[in-house]
This record gives sequence, C-alpha cells and structure tokens, in this order.
Amino acid sequence: MDQILPFFSDIGFPIIVTLYLLHRIETKLDTLNETLVELPDRLHEGFQSQFRG
Repeated sequence: MDQILPFFSDIGFPIIVTLYLLHRIETKLDTLNETLVELPDRLHEGFQSQFRG
C-alpha cells in the first residue's frame, strides 16, 4: 500500500491534466470540423451573390 500511494500522486496529476487538455482540444476540433464542413456552402453562396449583383 505504501508503494501505491506515491505512484498515484506522481502519475495522477499528469493524467488529470492530460484528460482536461484533451477535452478542451476535442471541443475546439469539433468547432473546426463544423466550420470546414460549412465552408463549401458559404463559398458557393458568396460566389453566387457576387455574380448576381
């Protein structure tokens, strides 16, 4: 038991920080993905409005 407690205190903090950062990156990647999916439609709309007017 004495060997397990220092292991968790040494390794637990980096694991928590890594999981937190991965969660933040995941939300930003989701937003980026949605933006990239919408980009062709927005470009198409922009070109159509430019040539109409």
